[in-house]
Amino acid sequence: MDGAGADVSKLREHNSLSVVRAMRGQPPATVTELAGRTGLSRPGTDVVVRGLVTDGWVKVVEPDGSTVGRPARRYRFNADAGHVIGVDIGAHKILVLLADLEGEVVRSHRVPVEPEADPAVRLAAIDTAITECLDAAGMRPDRIWAVSVGVTGPVDATGRTTLFTPLPGWASVSLAEYLSARFSCPILVENDCKLAAVAERWKGVAQDADDIVYLLAGMRNGAGLILDGTLRRGYGGAAGEIGALKEVRWLRAPSHLENCPGVPAGVHPDDRAAWVFEQAREGNPEARAALRRYVKDLAIGAAALVLALDPQVVVLGGGFSRSADLIVHPLEHELGRLCLRVPEIRASTLGADSVALGALRVALDHVDASLFADGMPAPLTR
Repeated sequence: MDGAGADVSKLREHNSLSVVRAMRGQPPATVTELAGRTGLSRPGTDVVVRGLVTDGWVKVVEPDGSTVGRPARRYRFNADAGHVIGVDIGAHKILVLLADLEGEVVRSHRVPVEPEADPAVRLAAIDTAITECLDAAGMRPDRIWAVSVGVTGPVDATGRTTLFTPLPGWASVSLAEYLSARFSCPILVENDCKLAAVAERWKGVAQDADDIVYLLAGMRNGAGLILDGTLRRGYGGAAGEIGALKEVRWLRAPSHLENCPGVPAGVHPDDRAAWVFEQAREGNPEARAALRRYVKDLAIGAAALVLALDPQVVVLGGGFSRSADLIVHPLEHELGRLCLRVPEIRASTLGADSVALGALRVALDHVDASLFADGMPAPLTR
């Protein structure tokens, strides 16, 4: 191809990218509206849009009959041209979310797993959850453009949790290698707290913030950090793992709830914290004292992060966020004693889906970076 032809091809590709970016995340638009968003001429935009329709990247939205006369044809990005998967590998469950290229969740599937399960059992549960999710959607693995997975523990550059993980034997698992036998797309592995922080900025209570500390509050405490709008992993993937410092008291904090006096013998160990929260609401003095001790210990690590990072927002997430009415105000009080400035504390509303949602966002970001940053991919098979 001569120089002039190459220049024309590059210009066409650039204009196609401009139109696609103007469509993504937006309602269906006319050619005139797209021309206004991109700065291209209307005839030029019309040519680009028609080409994108032919290649399968854009769909025509048929009129719904609500307007009088001949309506202008509208177009939308073909979000179902590809899909991404987000997986949360927890101690008690495997959660799989399947989403289109706009991040709309189209299917989800959850499989329970025992905390003491060995890697083979947990991997089998992952296989089951992914298979049933894909089957329910009628989706083949080759239609998945990225898979992102959240695991417990710091994740290094290889995708392993070699520094620490409470999942038995999991440090020996190469999840990316395992899933690559099934998927030809990129496999991304990240720490669960970090993914939950991403989810809060994407769809949660911190959408207006660029500097966020996410606190995982539960029978395990952890943190995820977003600074200047960017997830911070650290050199070895261990950013935010402040609980590893025993003086911070995050390791012992849940024991105040587990060992609260008065918990009936018939209450399962996994349900003791819920019993304490319920009793604290009813004014039980022993439960309220146990809760105060838990919050004091949680506040030590939270204060260290707040003093180091000065975030706009602290998000209270994890299982205990369901009892945020009992935690937020005492935590604010403790931070007021320990910090120069107390950021706003907000309770997560994403529930148990937060890690998998964050995984979806990371997968979508990877798709955007690899497919839409440097040029349009080849036409789709429709």
